[in-house]
Amino acid sequence: MGLAIPYAHFKGELSFVNDDKYTNLEFAQASNSQLYKFLKYLKNLNEEGKLKAKFALGQFEKDLNRGLYFESTIPQGFGIGSSGALCAAIYDRYALERVSNSRHIHGSHIVNLRSIFAQMESHFHGVSSGIDPLNCYLKHPVLIKGRDELSTVGIPRNKHNKDGAIFLINTGSPGKTGPLVNLFFEKCKDHSFYKLIKNEMIPFNDNCIKFLIKGESKEFFKNLRSLSKFLLKNLSPMIPDTFKEIWNIGIDTSTYYLKLCGSGGGGFLLGFTENLGKARFELKKHNIELISVYRNAK
Repeated sequence: MGLAIPYAHFKGELSFVNDDKYTNLEFAQASNSQLYKFLKYLKNLNEEGKLKAKFALGQFEKDLNRGLYFESTIPQGFGIGSSGALCAAIYDRYALERVSNSRHIHGSHIVNLRSIFAQMESHFHGVSSGIDPLNCYLKHPVLIKGRDELSTVGIPRNKHNKDGAIFLINTGSPGKTGPLVNLFFEKCKDHSFYKLIKNEMIPFNDNCIKFLIKGESKEFFKNLRSLSKFLLKNLSPMIPDTFKEIWNIGIDTSTYYLKLCGSGGGGFLLGFTENLGKARFELKKHNIELISVYRNAK
């Protein structure tokens, strides 16, 4: 199972170089150049009859000629969906017969959107689940039970500890997705490691999601602690060395619990706490500032 929660802290939008606003011209030109490559990718799929959605590709090209680029506060290579946000923005502006991003969208439409976004984002990663752009586009938490079983869900803030929160920690360096994904698959060829993933990590993960959605905080944090310990012990190469002690302190003090964000190896770490003030105080001892992305009700 998976649960994707939008990060409203970071934003991205399509813009034009000549708009009357401050722009890092060098960044905008580089972005515009990358978008031309993306357009070529979509055009090739369209010519081959493989493009899974209809796009106004002519208008997209005209806008690129006018200086279209993607203005974003989302750092690249940090596991929080920079390419996903771009794909969502392109789909939102140029898709014909666009699927609405209503909160009550039907499950079959979510599956269709995921397929479209997976194809789009594959341009950037070689292969994509489509979840990041789907999450950006819908702007609602998405529950993933299987490849063809997706739905939007709510997280009952009023049932969880009012001081609880989900947060991010910036490790200060980008991660490389490909090598770590390959490492994970290589490790899974070892039967003993695969058994650990299947019999321990997946049940911890699925229980965390079930109890978070049900609003059962005690059971959620119990399983989250076990998941965090498992990741530290068994997926250590994906945790930056300078943050392993920080990771362990959270477990030992029960102040916060960390897990990988994206493939790990750098980028952001995802954190959960029952008391945001205590977590912030503990992390400040180590000169680490957290970024709160989801708060429970006050």
